[in-house]
Formats: sequence, C-alpha cells, structure tokens
Amino acid sequence: MASVFLYHVVGDLTVGKPELSEFPETETVAAAIRAIGESTEGGIPVWRKRSPKSVIENAETRQHRFVGILNSMDIVAFLAREDCLGDQDKAINTPVSEVLLPDNSALKVVDPGIRLIDALEMMKQGVKRLLVPKSLVWRGMSKRFSILYNGKWLKNTDPSGGSSTNTLVLANRPSSSSTTCAIQNKFCCLSREDVLRFIIGCLGALAPIPLSSIASLGAVNPNYHYVESSSPAIEATKKLPHDPCAVAVVEEEDQHKLIGEISSTKLWKCDYLGAAWALANLSAGQFVMGVEDNHNMSSRSLPDIARTDGGGVRTLSNGGLNPNSGAGRSMFRGRSAPLTCKSTSSLAAVMAQMLSHRASHVWVTEEENDDTLVGVVAYTDIIAAVTRQPISEPPQLS
Repeated sequence: MASVFLYHVVGDLTVGKPELSEFPETETVAAAIRAIGESTEGGIPVWRKRSPKSVIENAETRQHRFVGILNSMDIVAFLAREDCLGDQDKAINTPVSEVLLPDNSALKVVDPGIRLIDALEMMKQGVKRLLVPKSLVWRGMSKRFSILYNGKWLKNTDPSGGSSTNTLVLANRPSSSSTTCAIQNKFCCLSREDVLRFIIGCLGALAPIPLSSIASLGAVNPNYHYVESSSPAIEATKKLPHDPCAVAVVEEEDQHKLIGEISSTKLWKCDYLGAAWALANLSAGQFVMGVEDNHNMSSRSLPDIARTDGGGVRTLSNGGLNPNSGAGRSMFRGRSAPLTCKSTSSLAAVMAQMLSHRASHVWVTEEENDDTLVGVVAYTDIIAAVTRQPISEPPQLS
C-alpha cells in the first residue's frame, strides 16, 4: 500500500473547499433540480432542519440529521410517475422528503485528522461523502510532517528543534473553544470525485499501479445492471443499483451490445420534465438514442418548465411537448454516447476519463469488440484497486 495514504489526513483535502450549505428536506423538487446542476457527482446531500432549541450541535447530532443523497435519476423517476405527469406543477413543488429514499450511511461526519487510508476504507464500504469540520485555524497538513495525525496532536520528539519548535507547535494548536466553535458552525463536504483528483495527483507515489490494466488490478466489476433496448425505459428504475446509479441499455442479450445507459450522470443537467415523459413512454433504446425533434429548441428556465393552456391541457412551455397530444415526439434528446474503456486500459487512463467527463463510472468492453459489454468501473472499484495490499511473490525454491 502506498505510504501517501498513511501520511496524509482528510484535512489535507479540505484546503480551499467551500463551506457546506445544507439543503433541507422541506425544499421543493424545483429547488433540488437547480442545486443538483451545481453539485458534484450529480447529487446533493439532504438534511433535516436543525432544531431551533439546539444551540450546540455535535457530530453525532449532525449525522442523525442527514437523510440521504438525492440525485438526478431519483427526480426523473419521480416525475415519470403517472400522477406527476398529470400534474406537473404539483410534482415540481413536491417536498424532496417525498422523493428521496433515506440512506443515512451514504455520508459520514469525520475528524479532519483522520488518516486518508481510513477514509478510503469507509468509501469502500459505501460511504459517498465525508463531512469534515472546517476549522478557522486549519492550515492543512502534509505527509509525515503533520502535527495533527489520526485525530491526535503529536508531541515533537526532535531534540534538535529545542524549545522554539515546541513553542511553534503550541502556537499552531487551536484552543478548545475555537475548535468547538468551528466544529459547530463550519463544515465542508468531500466527495469521491475530490478523492479521485487527489489520487491522480499522486500517480508517481502509487507506481506501478496507475499504469497497470484495470483487469489485472481486479477493478472491473462484472455484476452490472442492464435492460434490453426493446424493454420499456421505465424498467431501468426498477433495476437501478445503489452504486453506480446506472443501468446499461443493451442489444442482443447473448452478447450484451452496449448502445447507451440510463444513469444519474447522463441525466445530471438534462431537461427533467422531458426526460420524465420519455422515461415513461419510450423504450430503453429510444430513450438513450433520442428521437427526431426540433433541433433549435430554446432552453427554458425552471419556473417556465410547465404551464396550463386555456383549455386546461397540460403542456410544456416554450415550444415543448404536450404529453397528451399523441405526437410521439419527446423534447428529451439522447445525450452523448456512454463512456467506455477496454479491459486492457490502464487505471490512470480510466481515472482521467472519469474526471474529464465528471462521470461516476466507465463501462468496460471487450478488447476485440468495442460494443460487447463485460463490466463497469466505478469509484469504489478504483479506491479498492489503489489501496489493495500487493500480493507477495512466493519464495523461489533452490
């Protein structure tokens, strides 16, 4: 295991991170759509409101207030329900508490001094976000020179440093009152994308792992979820995995020819109402490939996303689709082709793909056939690959 994960602490990754602005569960779906567009990994943490009687809030209380992470796929699946398509105004003004399936384990409140290797272990177990106290006196730590290590302040044992060094340590150490105040009021949120950016900045320290193929590192997960292109697109919501939140759309069930995907990544900044209608009415193949439509359709602001015409018929504003018109055309157009790599691709190349496209996963195809799907690589698979203990070679018999 690379020492970079042992000598760095979570606080190193919080330098420059903005303070968390909580998104309460009482907010509407419309507000969530706006917030998700500005988020990482296409999802936002949702919180219960803090009790007005609570003056002091510790980490345990804040963890209890966390509800779950709401992503774009959750919203599109909700808007695709028959009752939501029938009354879109009511749907987009629905509180997110009625949309989100609670999952308190997706986020953990951690101390900034926890070792990075321990944080990665949490993410391997399914944690998607880390909530870190953002102290006003935090300076950022670096490798083995960290004063704060594994949540404890270390004594300086360097005899050459003399009293001046010890004085420096005490001067930099925050007082208990300032630390308590910071923990109560200021937090930042670390995503797995943040961790991946850190890892790709340490490729030299991780050698030779980054240049090894994802197949040789065991990073390819063959247990992916899929739907056939001829199946209704709405079936993807019934097979949606926990992580990554993606379902492959395939042709030829025997060979699994990949033609697209239905995922929170692809729906991240889409036309949510258009995507919801398409999800409810089209086949999976039609959904991912898109249909012929008005190529010059203008963008719409969220408040104008739906209206009622004079006859009481539900329509989408600005030249959008009337779901009741029977026109058979959706304003949702298929996004870009799914992100793919070969089983022989290097881990560094796959990480670069994910970061450049801000994707949570990459589909893996056969080396000989670009279309035949064999697995998927997600954040958890990459973290497991870079933290896996190397297999020692057996001793040579003389």
